[in-house]
Amino acid sequence: MLNIKKEIAIGLLLGFICTLSGIYIYVAIFTNYDLFASFSLAYKDHFLGDLISIGAIANFLPFFVYLKKNQIYRARGVLIFCILLAVLILILKSREILSLV
Repeated sequence: MLNIKKEIAIGLLLGFICTLSGIYIYVAIFTNYDLFASFSLAYKDHFLGDLISIGAIANFLPFFVYLKKNQIYRARGVLIFCILLAVLILILKSREILSLV
């Protein structure tokens, strides 16, 4: 049981790292700002949910690699992190819609 929790935690951590890497790559290629300035501008302009979802695309790679290697629990950790990101994006988008009303 402890080994399963460890494998899921590794998947969660890798999902977090891949999302941050995806955000950093997007910011480095398409903007002239650093990472923290981009986060603050995205939050101010109600673009933070979109920025996070663009960065979450990078989670496809470890998810499918773990499935191919039959490391199901690590893939499950990456998937759980993606679901948590989806909930966070939903909260940010609902906040954005409420501020427009």
